[in-house]
Amino acid sequence: MTHAHPHSPGHDTHHHPDHAADSGSQAEILDLDAEVLAEHTASITAWLPVGTPPREIVDLGCGTGAGTFALLNRFPEARVTAVDSSAEHLHRLREKATAEGVGDRVRTVRADLDAADWPDLGTPGLIWASASMHHMAEPDRALRKVHDVLAPGGLFAVVELAGFPRFLPAGAPEERPGLEERCHTATDHFHVEHVPHRGADWGPLLTAAGFTVEGERTVEVNIEGTRTEDTEGTKNTEAIPRYALSTLQRIRGAAAETLSPEDLAALDQLLDTDSPRSILRRTDLTVRTERMVWAARRKE
Repeated sequence: MTHAHPHSPGHDTHHHPDHAADSGSQAEILDLDAEVLAEHTASITAWLPVGTPPREIVDLGCGTGAGTFALLNRFPEARVTAVDSSAEHLHRLREKATAEGVGDRVRTVRADLDAADWPDLGTPGLIWASASMHHMAEPDRALRKVHDVLAPGGLFAVVELAGFPRFLPAGAPEERPGLEERCHTATDHFHVEHVPHRGADWGPLLTAAGFTVEGERTVEVNIEGTRTEDTEGTKNTEAIPRYALSTLQRIRGAAAETLSPEDLAALDQLLDTDSPRSILRRTDLTVRTERMVWAARRKE
């Protein structure tokens, strides 16, 4: 993904599926991620070259369930095993599944995917990993494990975000134009050291693990924060400032050491929800990023 998941200061902002510290703020950003990017996630599940609809699906590093619920909608006959290291995330996911009436189609499994032994995940026809593979300590080993778990002929979908999303227009904030890009530059340095697989090209790694890559695509995300023409648009509009706030809070953790005092002060103004300069008060936000998708088949 890229993001820094929330978990690292970078969470990257995305969750660390595997050893993220349990925290409400991390769960919140995952929920906002799911809400704001819901249409894009649905389009990715629709694109997957699955062939016969899978009856068993595994969501690796599921977080609070963005992928799980998109997959349940896309494949109404399927059951999903949702795997994460965070008990809190899995609890939230179970609560949502019950509330939406699909609790009987979801199994949650708490597991550290960096561990040598994985729990029994069945023989799924589809495995989905969104913003989780880049957190693996040994991606090559994890990919081989996925290959072994997947049913022959089954599909593995890897989805990654290109980085933390951008939200502010180029000239903002007015007192420190370009602040957001400088924050991203600072977090990029952090992630090179702490999350080295962030931004990787998973195609060659998938091939090396024995998969046949059947499709790759880049999904451009550019969501206006002022959409109000329908219910979904209104919901997005309400969520985008909170999504921006949560994301910039995560970025601050990784960027604070290298930002100038003036930039840090301007960033803190944006993050101060009581300030007239709070990002929550802005009406010019957009969500800009890219999502990369790889669809890889295990040979029959």
